[in-house]
Amino acid sequence: MQFQQTNLSLPALAVITINRAAYGPQPGVFDYATFNAMPGNSDAEKLAAFVDWQLYPEAIDDSPCNGRIAAAGLSTLNKSLPQLWADHHEAPNADRTLPVEDVRSAAFLRAIYSQRQLYEVMVNFWHNHFNIYAWDYAYASSTWVHYDRDVIRPNALGNFRTLLGAVAKSPAMLFYLDNYINQSGGPNENWAREVFELHTLGAENYLGVMHQGDVPGYPSSPVGYVDEDVYEATRCFTGWRVADGEWPLPANINNGEFYYYDQWHDRFQKTVLGSLIFANGAAMTDGEHVLDLLTNHQGTSRFIARKLCRRLIADNPPQNVVDAAAAEFYANRAAPDQLKRVIRVILLSPEFASTWGEKIKTPFEVAVGMLRGLNAEFNPVNEWWWNYDDMQQSLFERRPPDGYPDERAGWVNSTAFLSRWQMSLSITENWIDQCVTNPLGLTPGSLRTANAIVDFWIERLLGRPMFTPDQRKRIVDFMRGPYTASFELSPTYIADHIARMVALILMSPDFQLR
Repeated sequence: MQFQQTNLSLPALAVITINRAAYGPQPGVFDYATFNAMPGNSDAEKLAAFVDWQLYPEAIDDSPCNGRIAAAGLSTLNKSLPQLWADHHEAPNADRTLPVEDVRSAAFLRAIYSQRQLYEVMVNFWHNHFNIYAWDYAYASSTWVHYDRDVIRPNALGNFRTLLGAVAKSPAMLFYLDNYINQSGGPNENWAREVFELHTLGAENYLGVMHQGDVPGYPSSPVGYVDEDVYEATRCFTGWRVADGEWPLPANINNGEFYYYDQWHDRFQKTVLGSLIFANGAAMTDGEHVLDLLTNHQGTSRFIARKLCRRLIADNPPQNVVDAAAAEFYANRAAPDQLKRVIRVILLSPEFASTWGEKIKTPFEVAVGMLRGLNAEFNPVNEWWWNYDDMQQSLFERRPPDGYPDERAGWVNSTAFLSRWQMSLSITENWIDQCVTNPLGLTPGSLRTANAIVDFWIERLLGRPMFTPDQRKRIVDFMRGPYTASFELSPTYIADHIARMVALILMSPDFQLR
């Protein structure tokens, strides 16, 4: 499969927006017409109205989607953290993976049916940014509803420092990166290392093994971090653990919540990013101070801004929009709506509207886009997961802490595309239990020629012409069979061919790009 990035005609701004700030069109519900109906006389005004609408998901009625989730019988979604811990960690023969299974199902249902599309895109982004392997059969799996519902979702459009603090205290992350066993007598640097390298400053600001005092800008404004900063931060997070009733905690301190165990804390003086942390500080102040230092560093602003631009614009986003987003991030680092402001800067930048085709949809985006484009009646049961997991992006199942790749190089390989093609056939041909589509029923009965039917589906799924006439011709040739492209086909012939014709559009390079 060839992906040509040159000479691609720029689609309408509605198409760019619905495929980048949402999971693609769900015709008649949330689609290109939704964008075009926004108030304003120009595309720029409509984009601003669309973004401002989507950035306040709490004001968007999502009752149809909520009804689907309720009907799916996902029994753990409303359990408190102590309830999750008691029922799915402590109880004899506890089903420890049920909370992960429920969140996984809800994630698909929301991505497909929610009107809060930008919000769901950002929830997915932060889950990947703060990646955790959720199927550990221990703390993360049993408390995954809490991580999704109480940590990621409330903060996905809020303040990064608040989000980071919630992640740091979640039992899922405390377990995944081993901080729940980090103690003065046996320090574990996994969390400290990743909070610098993956979550805040990024590897781009790592300066290696040099002494702290040799870092340019030290001590008032060091330009980056070194291993010594990680080691010192490790000491700051000692004693941050989970109330799990395990030694040396009393058995009755056992509800799965965050717990600060002072006896494990390293109380001596420390230095992180040029900041002296005095000995014998108040409970938890050392670790909180490190999180403050990280979120107030301009390197963090640049790193997070670049990742957001990469997700929303291009694999290699223009530096000027990264700079603008980073400046907004830094200037509003104390604001409760910091992330909303940054996302707005990115989505309203000229670069958002003037680029197309560099990014390849991830398997999750492809699968959700197929189901939305076909107005599928969908309930995620076992047979769905057997098919979807073959696409190589199983939800919450990335073992390394870096998250799934968000660049085309991570997804362009023959095995990955074979699974996408298989999925398109499985969906259009209704081969998956409780995943029902009806391409024939969605096609206007007045359309009888291959030309007309193919063009209807190209517009429905892509919102624009295919990249080259040859690509369209191949699909028309399949649909027309032995007839001409303008021949009026019989209802029986159309019924026999239309599902596979739609699958060909879903397999095309055109559908994979955004």
